[in-house]
Amino acid sequence: MTRVRAISVALTAAALSITTLAAATQASAAGVNYVALGDSYSAGVGSGSYTSESGSCSRSTNAYPYLWKNAHAPTSFKFVACSGATTNDVLANQISSLSSTTTLVSITIGGNDAGFASTMQTCVLNSESSCLSAVNTAKSYATNTLPGKLSNLYAQIKAKAPNAHVVVLGYPHLYQVPGNCLVGISDTKRTAINSAADTLDSVISKQVSAAGFTFKDVRSAFSTHEICGSSTQWLNSTTLPISDSYHPNSTGQANGYLPQFSAGV
Repeated sequence: MTRVRAISVALTAAALSITTLAAATQASAAGVNYVALGDSYSAGVGSGSYTSESGSCSRSTNAYPYLWKNAHAPTSFKFVACSGATTNDVLANQISSLSSTTTLVSITIGGNDAGFASTMQTCVLNSESSCLSAVNTAKSYATNTLPGKLSNLYAQIKAKAPNAHVVVLGYPHLYQVPGNCLVGISDTKRTAINSAADTLDSVISKQVSAAGFTFKDVRSAFSTHEICGSSTQWLNSTTLPISDSYHPNSTGQANGYLPQFSAGV
């Protein structure tokens, strides 16, 4: 075989290998019917590129469900997560997207039930004592009331999609403490807010385990990338529009949430 022909054969083989690998990657999700439920963290609020059809739900093409869909080409994809959603909202407006043919479900939920938005508003605008009180109220709700709501929601998901693998993702710490921010809220407030995320994730994890679903903890993934972090920030601080504040940006969705979801699948 001449040297030129040998090179040509080698290049052809390499091209075929790449084509085969790409086809295998695409085929890996063949037969997967994926439904993405949840709140603003699932919808991708804060990451921009919102779809026109989603309206006030602010579903983003940068959100982890959409990124996973683009990478794996499932047989079907329903993206119904919505900004501001609570467990009751998922039951009322999203769970109807599930069926016995659904094979994969993702969801992040519970933060709005516990009053995430109002707690953040209190901590940013009011005194330290007001912030700590609001955080303690949220943690009390998460500990005492949220478990029952999550248990009921997970049972309904299982009933509607009995053949689905369900991946539940938690919430990151919002702040690195101590961090490199010279202005903004105090470290005391930041620590309290992070402790609320810890409580929320602990509650969610226990209920996910009881339901037989898969829980993926994103806190370690976001470590050093929080607000005031020492590395590139994957979360928005106070920004415009205000609704984008304290949510993962596009990098947080792609490098924080997406790998954790993919690992859970």
